[in-house]
Amino acid sequence: MKPTICAIAYAEAVRLEWQSGPLAAGLHCYQNEEFFEAHEHWECVWLELVEPEKSFLQALIQVSAAFHHQRAGNFAGAASLLRRSLRRLERCPACFGGIAVEPLRCEIRPWLHALENAPASSCPSASPRIRPLDQSIQ
Repeated sequence: MKPTICAIAYAEAVRLEWQSGPLAAGLHCYQNEEFFEAHEHWECVWLELVEPEKSFLQALIQVSAAFHHQRAGNFAGAASLLRRSLRRLERCPACFGGIAVEPLRCEIRPWLHALENAPASSCPSASPRIRPLDQSIQ
């Protein structure tokens, strides 16, 4: 399902706080491949959100949890979480909540393909990057 014009205008105005607090702490953990810890930081914010931000942050939590599972050798679990995350992210415009969504979707797809088809040998070398729109954060 493609977002409507109203949804796109709203999405471009939505900003989550990625420079400080638990979202920033979770982003720092994610970027350092501390996937479980990132999930924990983001979940405390997710509990307080309403739609559409709630589903968006849930997608990021699922990405983080997927890589926690992948590291533990649970390739089926990782693929399942990435599939669900991608479905949520595909409902978002290219940018949402202060995050560049389109590059994230593009980086998730090869991982999902590899995990579904040949997890031990063909996974990309780096986990998908979550890029805040404010590049000074990175």
